[in-house]
Amino acid sequence: MQKFSVDESGYTGHDLLQRSQPFQGACAVSVSHDDARYLIKKHFPKFKAPELKFSSLKRRESYSKPLFTLQQELLENFPCVICVADKRFMLILMFIEYAVEPFYYDQGINLYEDGGNITMASAAYYLCQGYFGREFDVILRAFQNAMNQKTAASVNDLIESIRRVNWHLLPEVLGPLALEHPDCISSIQNQATSTDAAFVILQAIVSRTEIMSEGAYSIEHDRSDNLLKYSEHLSMLINCQTPARFRISDIASIEYPLRLKAVTQIDSRLSPSVQLCDVLIGGAVSGVRQLAESQKKTFYSPLKLYSDDQIIHFTPNINFNIETELRRGGEGAEYLDFIADQFHKSGGFSGKF
Repeated sequence: MQKFSVDESGYTGHDLLQRSQPFQGACAVSVSHDDARYLIKKHFPKFKAPELKFSSLKRRESYSKPLFTLQQELLENFPCVICVADKRFMLILMFIEYAVEPFYYDQGINLYEDGGNITMASAAYYLCQGYFGREFDVILRAFQNAMNQKTAASVNDLIESIRRVNWHLLPEVLGPLALEHPDCISSIQNQATSTDAAFVILQAIVSRTEIMSEGAYSIEHDRSDNLLKYSEHLSMLINCQTPARFRISDIASIEYPLRLKAVTQIDSRLSPSVQLCDVLIGGAVSGVRQLAESQKKTFYSPLKLYSDDQIIHFTPNINFNIETELRRGGEGAEYLDFIADQFHKSGGFSGKF
């Protein structure tokens, strides 16, 4: 059975506002342990540490070139996919989904149609900062707290933080909670909802491993605490046995039951394949951060190496026409309903993501 190794970077649970880690991502690569050992020895022949870690390698300037060439060889010769997300954008997208969309649904409007939720989140990402400055950060923090605490007091704090700004400047986004729409409040207080972005990133990765796999396959990942949530979500996806197929966009679709049949955990020190995942996702997240800060790619930026079908990104895009055309006719809302229903039957995760 084919095997994909998986690793993550930047995971901070429900807290998506940690300034030290603004990006979160995951990687999947199908490379055997023997091939992985060969690649590590080829590119780092003098490396003596028990485990190859991107965070350690990047500290030495002399490793810049071998890090680059290692990633280049992996991407050119093995099935790989990377997903990187701007966590602030993810939080705003969740604000749209939990604190805004229920109002539109109540009005008979499908906000997910043609990616309307994505374009609204992209607009809010830029406009709210310009309109409300640091007060928008206060709103986002209050939203995150309310989603975590689920109390009436935390929801009231969120509503008051919105009312303290001139929310009429952007009523499409802030109006539903400013006016205390009950369905929005209920969605926030639903015990099944959270601001943990792990599932969004993971289902994006799985949508590509399903395409890259030659048949039934398994996923292996590290035993880190961060990846326990990924393992839980993967098991839930495997348990979805109802036949269904959904078109999410021009470049993304998914079909159930999955070809993915098993998920296992392994000590990364014993898995050179997982170590290479660490290098890939560490490099991608570092490259995205450098690009965001300097608006240009460095000489050894791994972002130069990726083809369009090897990298997925959740970032704001103010070119709404492109986003709309990409998702025109997509079945995002139907997929959300399917996942919520399947996971509710299994007693696991339910709600939107």
